[in-house]
Amino acid sequence: MTLPSLKAVIFDMDGVLIDSEPLWQNAEHEVFKSLGLQLSYDQILQTTGLRIDQVVKYWYQRFPWNDYDNAQTSTLIIDRVINQILNSGRPMNGVMDALVFCQKSGLKIGLATSSSHAIIETVLNKLNIMHFFDSIHSAEHLAFGKPHPEVYLNCADALNIAPSECVAIEDSFNGLIAARAANMHTIAIPSIEQQYDPKWIIAHKQLASLTDLPGYLANLIESWSNKHPHSTSRCKIVEVIRVIDKLQT
Repeated sequence: MTLPSLKAVIFDMDGVLIDSEPLWQNAEHEVFKSLGLQLSYDQILQTTGLRIDQVVKYWYQRFPWNDYDNAQTSTLIIDRVINQILNSGRPMNGVMDALVFCQKSGLKIGLATSSSHAIIETVLNKLNIMHFFDSIHSAEHLAFGKPHPEVYLNCADALNIAPSECVAIEDSFNGLIAARAANMHTIAIPSIEQQYDPKWIIAHKQLASLTDLPGYLANLIESWSNKHPHSTSRCKIVEVIRVIDKLQT
């Protein structure tokens, strides 16, 4: 897929901006164990990227337990995750450089996540990156979370940019499906343990970490600008290269 032009980068949050997937997995394991479910690590990975109420419903349908209360169970998990983020949350490699690059390159920056607004606020404040985002969207109150594309479409609409002119960055398979369905250019940055899983082939590009993002985006911008030599984007190429040079020194 060749972008008609690149105008925005939309980030997922958990596992992309913050190393929170292990925190989610721990919280889910503990809460579900208290309900009598003995879920393995591999089983919990199956629901990565889903909204938490969807996760709870997913496991209840397979292993029903007494006194099912989706909202209560979801809240217990969310509260545990927030506490862990506050105590030990840390950014993924390359987050700050990636955000600075996007901003300096004149790209709009969006956030499209399945996480609740409470977790979004906790993460962005913890990492001190709230100010980078032009649009922040959660699937918390949507009819459907990822892999439905609505949260990505809403984010692009708020940025006033066509989905086909957006790059979406994901670490989960469910998130990639959502971004692909939204007709966005997709970049997968899976966890180290999952990097060699063949399923990531559905992404337009797979990167090892966000540290590789500035170079890849610069190539996309240059590729498009070479096909449109009189565009204003071409004038930004020199600026983009300068930004990369500064990040690498």
